[in-house]
Amino acid sequence: MAAVCLIAVGVTGCSSITSLFNGDDPPAPGNVMVQQPTTPDYRIGPLDTIQIFVWQSPEFSVTVPVRPDGRISTPLIEDLEATGKTPTQLARAIEQKLKVYVQDPLVTVIVSGFAGPFDQQVRVVGEAAQPRAIPYRANMTMLDVMIEVGGLTEFASGNRAVLARGGSATTDKTTFNVRLDDLLRDGDIRANVPVLPGDVIIIPQSWF
Repeated sequence: MAAVCLIAVGVTGCSSITSLFNGDDPPAPGNVMVQQPTTPDYRIGPLDTIQIFVWQSPEFSVTVPVRPDGRISTPLIEDLEATGKTPTQLARAIEQKLKVYVQDPLVTVIVSGFAGPFDQQVRVVGEAAQPRAIPYRANMTMLDVMIEVGGLTEFASGNRAVLARGGSATTDKTTFNVRLDDLLRDGDIRANVPVLPGDVIIIPQSWF
């Protein structure tokens, strides 16, 4: 129990710890409505990888990661905010910076590795083989997430895992019990619940 609470504090806050064991299951797939984005433009997120092409200036054309703080560094540009911008918006911002060094720079930005903004990720913490943040994909399920993180460790208590959803600075997340052992070891497809952008999956250690 203590191990679960310690992990959960960092995700849901102290006020919501008691809700981790409310016994609820996530909504059935047919009852889950995923709000579609109002714009098709992709917005760059931390840990994305971007390719920057400067026309007729190959020495300034680079591939760089977006740092966890949301910024990038390129030749001649020490720090530039990238998170939240579309590739086109970032290209225009780079052009403005390069004007000091290059006459009429023409920049193209391509996102070659996608992590996405934090609110478009599914995060897995605890006893997963490779706990990490995963870019959300349409119609993603718990099995998709488990494949991405390599399943459970030998110490995991999969049927005591918790899915935390929603919440804000003023409201707690809603939490659900998820049955990962039933899904992965017994093949119970009823445990293959849908996941949504921003979900956090907390996998505790077993008590033995």
